[in-house]
Amino acid sequence: MSRLNGEGSRQGDGGRRLAVGALSAVLVPVAAGYGIYLFGTHHTPDYDNGLFGEHGTAAVGLKARLGTALLGLALIQTGLALWMYGRVPGVRSAPRSVRLGHRVLGFLVFLCSLPIAYHCLETYGIETTSPRVAIHSFAGCALYGAFVAKVIVVRSRRLPGWLLPAVGALLVLGVALLWYTTALWALNGNSVPGLSSV
Repeated sequence: MSRLNGEGSRQGDGGRRLAVGALSAVLVPVAAGYGIYLFGTHHTPDYDNGLFGEHGTAAVGLKARLGTALLGLALIQTGLALWMYGRVPGVRSAPRSVRLGHRVLGFLVFLCSLPIAYHCLETYGIETTSPRVAIHSFAGCALYGAFVAKVIVVRSRRLPGWLLPAVGALLVLGVALLWYTTALWALNGNSVPGLSSV
């Protein structure tokens, strides 16, 4: 009887740890995204703020090019992830170097995003002056929440296996949405398909 109780206790502990892990995988990223939102809404924008020595429309153009490079890196990262998990038809198993490359590239994507995000927050804060700008602002907050979620999911051994590719997909979609609402807009003469009038 005591042996059964011990096994039940271990299963109960495992269930509690899984619940705490799942809860932290949701609450901590939401808190991170909300923290960025709060900063952006309570921060006084500094429209003279520069990015790597560029100001005004030159800074916007530089961010558009950096954002395009960031999207390219995120797409390469997605390809590496698909290769690692055997989801590329006709391609042999990924060598260990692919896993390392995926991690290094993910770190570079995060680092490359920081100057862009910093400039957006410092220069504009969170704005809702048009649907395009509002989508961009909220997607930026959500992106960093997704970064935090991915770190939590990668470090956890108890969360469901499908969660890692789901969070990775959200990250890539977030980068793509941010690129669409500003980089493409800036590179396309302040116009994007579907949001051209806003």
